[in-house]
Amino acid sequence: MRALSLLCNVLVLFALACAPAVYAAELTAEKTDQGVSIKIDGQPFANYVAKGAFKPYVWPIYGPTQKKMTRDFPMIEHVPGESKDHPHQRSMWFTHGDVNGVDFWAETPKSGKIVQRELARVAGGHEAVVVTREDWLGPDGKKVCTDDRTMTFGGDKGQRWIDFSISIHASEGPVAFGDTKEGSFGLRVADSMTVDAKHGGQIVSSEGKTDAAAWAQPAAWVDYHGPIDGETLGIAILNHPSSFRFPTFWHVRTYGLFAANPFGKKDFKTTKQGAYDLPQGESVFFRYRVIFHQGDQRAAKIAEAFAEYSKEQKN
Repeated sequence: MRALSLLCNVLVLFALACAPAVYAAELTAEKTDQGVSIKIDGQPFANYVAKGAFKPYVWPIYGPTQKKMTRDFPMIEHVPGESKDHPHQRSMWFTHGDVNGVDFWAETPKSGKIVQRELARVAGGHEAVVVTREDWLGPDGKKVCTDDRTMTFGGDKGQRWIDFSISIHASEGPVAFGDTKEGSFGLRVADSMTVDAKHGGQIVSSEGKTDAAAWAQPAAWVDYHGPIDGETLGIAILNHPSSFRFPTFWHVRTYGLFAANPFGKKDFKTTKQGAYDLPQGESVFFRYRVIFHQGDQRAAKIAEAFAEYSKEQKN
């Protein structure tokens, strides 16, 4: 029996020695004059920018092969060959086009502003975490509502991801979210990977809808992939089941806008009304995971990633 036990121990040790090492990225989060800079294994990953615009946003965002995944405009105005439409579509953001009648989506003199009130937490490690608190202000400077948001940055050898969650609070009185397609959690993908660029870019939803047919449709996730500097890369947005009105509708366009919008039902030509009234003192919660990956949605196993993500309980 002792010999058998020794043999078992030897076999266990051999198996452990032969097992592939688990890759654990190291992420750092450093405060800057504009917000927070995130690095992964010493390489640039993303910047959270809280100043200088109508809303906080994340830019630039570097994918798993260290290429920029979102459009540079309007943060950089003169990139050769890059589009210059929709200057309010700043890389990655959260806003809505009708909150108590105020347009927080556009960036005009009549638009509202989302202003960071507090940078509550910045931490690095195997994940980087940024926690902030914001005030939503009308064009007259009056506070409409407030929010708490958490961004968690992670990665491995094949993918990088950003978990984004936000609670909007009716802190100043009731909040009415209007039915408009202009919302809410959005990205603007790199021009070369768009469907309209006609280089092989494609939109695919969890429901099998592709390209223009994915617009205004509900889905648990949507993937947008295409070429960037000679290789196929993609961005998937996963909508967590705990998020408000899961599965969300998608304001995803062939020109490069990629947004999850649970409020645009009438604007999306459905038979239901998408407006939502949040009573004073209450909150509404949204939760998403953005995966930056190599290949298309099949190569990146986005359906499997959603199955795992949907089981997670943490906010």
